[in-house]
Amino acid sequence: MYSASDIRERIDKAIAALVLPKEPDGLYAPASYMMTIGGKRLRPMLCLLSGNLFTDRIDNDMLLPALGIEIFHAFTLVHDDIMDNAPIRRNYPTVHCKWNTNTAILSGDVMCIAAYQHLCRANPTCQSEILQLFNRTAAQVCEGQQLDMDYESRLLITEEEYLHMVELKTAVLLAASAKIGAIAGGAGAQDAARMYAFGRWLGLAFQIQDDLLDVFGEANVFGKNIGNDIVCGKKTFLLMLALQQAAGNDKTTLFTLLTAKDIAPQQKIDEMLAIYHRLQIRSQAEVRIAGYFSKAMAQLDELSVAPERRQHLRQFTEDYMEREK
Repeated sequence: MYSASDIRERIDKAIAALVLPKEPDGLYAPASYMMTIGGKRLRPMLCLLSGNLFTDRIDNDMLLPALGIEIFHAFTLVHDDIMDNAPIRRNYPTVHCKWNTNTAILSGDVMCIAAYQHLCRANPTCQSEILQLFNRTAAQVCEGQQLDMDYESRLLITEEEYLHMVELKTAVLLAASAKIGAIAGGAGAQDAARMYAFGRWLGLAFQIQDDLLDVFGEANVFGKNIGNDIVCGKKTFLLMLALQQAAGNDKTTLFTLLTAKDIAPQQKIDEMLAIYHRLQIRSQAEVRIAGYFSKAMAQLDELSVAPERRQHLRQFTEDYMEREK
């Protein structure tokens, strides 16, 4: 079996060796830039670690689809950054800021095509199943992003609406990554389904943790400006809890922060953070994160593989949950 560090090394080498056309430079240079400015490589890591549960062999039949998933994820980030008007990604200028919006849109488009080119190089015996899963997942990611934008103009959303949105926007791609790896590794249908559930619960935990880090993280570690979700009016798990629980002056302040157009960004962040502290929003979010993570680990425990084969994936996800705390 391969350790997480072994698999990360293989992914990094594959990304470094990724060959995109050179011309036109304005199309491909931004795509290469986005692929090489770092990142957690969470999705290809989950794909290969999941596959390694069921086979000791990690070859191009598994590596290339994993790389395709990462290219697709990077494409979604390029377009998300445009929609969010975000200036920083992974401590680097976002593509639309370094070049321009039209270039970022088109480069993102060609990255999506490149993702499919890699996914189509999966083993022919499971290629159709992998592509069907990925096609469904790609559409769901777009649905989640649309809901995210729709919710920006709404003052209130329910917990059910929030969880549905983040399941589509974030969790389904992690779930598909784990299941695609399992399928490529030769897992049976029941184990492949368990890996999808594992990735889904992880995705919910990781998204709420990202919501938390946007407010309580450090910009130089998190790789994005702290408080950007607050400034943009994004409906996060923290904001949803605050809107449910705030009363009196806090509730009035919340509505003012969400509706007024003339509040300075830092003032908005500071006042929202003060409300979060008073309502103990951070500790509530951490309880929910731990609950979803526990559900993910329970899926691993149900797999029909020897317990020692699960250790690398379990350790990787535990280490990831401790990131930037």
